[in-house]
Amino acid sequence: MKILVVDVGGTHIKFLASGHRTERKFNSGPTLTAAQMVKGVLARVDDWAWDHVSIGYPGPVVHGRPLREPFNLGSGWVGFKFAKAFGKPVRIINDAAMQALGSYHGGRMLFLGLGTGLGSAMVVDQVLQPMELAHLPWRKGKTYEDYLGLRALERDGRKKWRKHVAEVVHELKTALEADYVVLGGGNVAQLSKLPKGAERGDNRNAMRGGFRLWAS
Repeated sequence: MKILVVDVGGTHIKFLASGHRTERKFNSGPTLTAAQMVKGVLARVDDWAWDHVSIGYPGPVVHGRPLREPFNLGSGWVGFKFAKAFGKPVRIINDAAMQALGSYHGGRMLFLGLGTGLGSAMVVDQVLQPMELAHLPWRKGKTYEDYLGLRALERDGRKKWRKHVAEVVHELKTALEADYVVLGGGNVAQLSKLPKGAERGDNRNAMRGGFRLWAS
């Protein structure tokens, strides 16, 4: 089985196929539709062989389908026929859950994706549970994503943002009884020191998770 993994983000669309080592990507952004995403990927993989597709989607996914339109992209994702557009079998999973699946190495793991938004998932004894913590209220009527997302980093600066990351990691690790927390996403690079109980993830783990998605 040869798999094409597509990681849909608010800044870039990244993708990798079985047997290759280097990801390819193109810019996404607030106007990108599902149809444009598929067209952009297909235009850049005509020299790769693949027969199944894994998609990491930046939002809740229920029964293999996006539940709502993404916050940081364009419209047209809910109800889109991904398998028909790609012409191959497709499995869709929340993007943080896909990276969590690729980051997991046993026990109770909480994954937090520090990217354009805030992704979250848990894996408990090898069972994956996607989560939607980003838009839950945290402080002063604002959500976790309001404090940990890219806009918060740009607004508050690295020092205050790092403080908020450490506080949230401690609180969620305790509340969810996680053995460890994996911090992934592009903005983990902004952390010079990791909070206690946290590990530095790697965005390439999203691709590993996409390959693992077809293992069952």
